[in-house]
Amino acid sequence: MSSSVQLSTSSTRWDARLWGVLLTVSVVVGLDALDVSMVAVALPSIQAELGLSTGALQWIISAYVLGYGGLLLLGGRTADLLGRRRVFLIAVAVFALASLLGGLVDDGALLIATRFIKGLAAAFTAPAALSIITTTFHEGPARNRAISIFAVFGASGYSAGLVFSGLLTEVGWRWTFLLPVPIALAALVAAVKLIPSYQPQTGGGYDFPGAITGAAGSLLLVFAVVEAPEIGWAAPRTLISFALALALLVTFVFIEKRSKHPLLRLGILRSGPLARANLGGATFFGAYIGFQFVVMLYLQTVLGWSALQTALGFLPAALIVAFGSPRIEPLIDRLGTPRTILAGVVAHVIGYALFLRIDESSSYAGSVLPSMILLGIGFMLAFSSLNIQATNGISDDEQGLAGGLLNTSIQVGGAIGLAVVTAVLTGNAGGATGPAALLNGLAPALTVVTGIAVISVLVALSGVVGLRKAEARSTVAEPEFAAAE
Repeated sequence: MSSSVQLSTSSTRWDARLWGVLLTVSVVVGLDALDVSMVAVALPSIQAELGLSTGALQWIISAYVLGYGGLLLLGGRTADLLGRRRVFLIAVAVFALASLLGGLVDDGALLIATRFIKGLAAAFTAPAALSIITTTFHEGPARNRAISIFAVFGASGYSAGLVFSGLLTEVGWRWTFLLPVPIALAALVAAVKLIPSYQPQTGGGYDFPGAITGAAGSLLLVFAVVEAPEIGWAAPRTLISFALALALLVTFVFIEKRSKHPLLRLGILRSGPLARANLGGATFFGAYIGFQFVVMLYLQTVLGWSALQTALGFLPAALIVAFGSPRIEPLIDRLGTPRTILAGVVAHVIGYALFLRIDESSSYAGSVLPSMILLGIGFMLAFSSLNIQATNGISDDEQGLAGGLLNTSIQVGGAIGLAVVTAVLTGNAGGATGPAALLNGLAPALTVVTGIAVISVLVALSGVVGLRKAEARSTVAEPEFAAAE
């Protein structure tokens, strides 16, 4: 951070500017999450007005995921190399402009293009925002508290997007694109005034071959995962896409091993906590996104709920996250991130397993609400802890990289989880879309969701075991040191 502007977090009380930095970057990340879901309910209206095919329609969602998930790693490292403030400001401006264009265009292809650009912008804002927080707040209680507040916006944004989408679509689908514009512009003005300048430490060069192969490989991998459920996992195009993505990523690793200024310093992956946070984040979100898709179909197709009713059905989980996450920092400080992550993922497994009881006559209060409460508790415990664990112990000049890695894992994990669950659901439904057919596919799909979540439990357990061993070594060493005194 530049010496010209230095924010202090040594005091337990933060001044107005420090709060301003935290809230500004948190609002932008919440906007990224909100934008992922806010268009979903508007899709039928978009299809009717623009005359899009079903295949083109799904790309309004997938184009955003492609840009976001495919370029997060590049976005994170770019923030480290070019300056996280500069990258953040440019990306927020691009996001606002693409949102405005998306609300004005009358062509389906242009609309999809604006969605890809918004995803690309989000791929740069998310890791830059996290690295701004982790380099502004000292590691420990101050940073844990800041990330807990930051997590409220990210975790609540998706659910809020569903509610806003249901309301705005009643007025007109274009408002789902236009709403983020004034919010992004206000955040941009605040960021210019509040976020301190930062002098990046480039080390004298940039890894352009690594940037090209890494970005191309990531984009192609996400593209293959997104397209596979539609065209088939064994389709030639799917297999070729996966093969090319693998070849590009292997080339990327080869380049990084030999580069003087690597885009991804491979040594960072030797950090056990960071590796567990990434694997845990991928499986945690892979299960959740798949579950959310199943629940939306169940509530609307089987129970006959409206889109707005369905969105409000997720509100209890969002409220628990919104009110609980800012207060979770003392628990994380006392128990450590491995234990709070474990508690969170166990809550999700129980919530998914409880949902296996549903049928065509299940009530919301008796069958859906218990799972929603457990999902909210799980998010409250695990999401903040995953962000803290992924960035603790990482040097300031690699905080963007660490944030980019975690967000990449979350996005790719979510895309893979959704693709697998969709394939299982449609396969067991026999291609039909009615309530009876959907019920036939729900149990197998929910079983897959629960299985993915169990993997996240095993990852979290490995972290708790490692923490206990470290604590045992520390306990043994202290008496020996006292005797030496």
